[in-house]
Amino acid sequence: MTREENRPITDLGTLKALAHPLRMQLYRGLGVARTATASQLAEQVDEAVSLVSYHLRKLAEHGLIEEAEPQSEDGRERWWQPSSTSVSIRDENFRDAPERVAAHLAATRLFHEQRAGMYRRYLDERPGWGPEWNTAAPDNESLLRLTPAELAELGAELLALAEKYDEKGRAAEAAGDTEGRENVALHVYGFPFRV
Repeated sequence: MTREENRPITDLGTLKALAHPLRMQLYRGLGVARTATASQLAEQVDEAVSLVSYHLRKLAEHGLIEEAEPQSEDGRERWWQPSSTSVSIRDENFRDAPERVAAHLAATRLFHEQRAGMYRRYLDERPGWGPEWNTAAPDNESLLRLTPAELAELGAELLALAEKYDEKGRAAEAAGDTEGRENVALHVYGFPFRV
């Protein structure tokens, strides 16, 4: 099955399906692994296989993940993969009703809390990563004066740059260049504020 490049989420049911703490962990874990079984994911998130299987089926019901080609001879194992390389959830698709606004805000807060948790874990484990990774890991803040159009343009350029490096890394890995290669999270936020 050919996967979509990016899947826009515009309906409330799919947003709510993804905006569940365990489901988002499973979706992110599957994105990193590319393919996995419920047993493998259950080990990662320290939950029962039956619970993980239930939540994977819920993600599949909304088209966020799909069955993958079996990666082993064990016919009892069900393999999963994301149905797209990424999802996008835009504010503009959830402004039309108070329930949709509230669901979008709750989902955004959950995603941010999980991302912040990932970064806190990196900070806690930082000594174990060594100087080359700690020097390479960016941690910066820019305070800019922009219009909404300029901020949107900046966001699109940053996303395109991240996609370029993702493609570069995947191509190198597919060619056998795996030495020193790790999963890397890049979180970018841009938002207006007043002092």
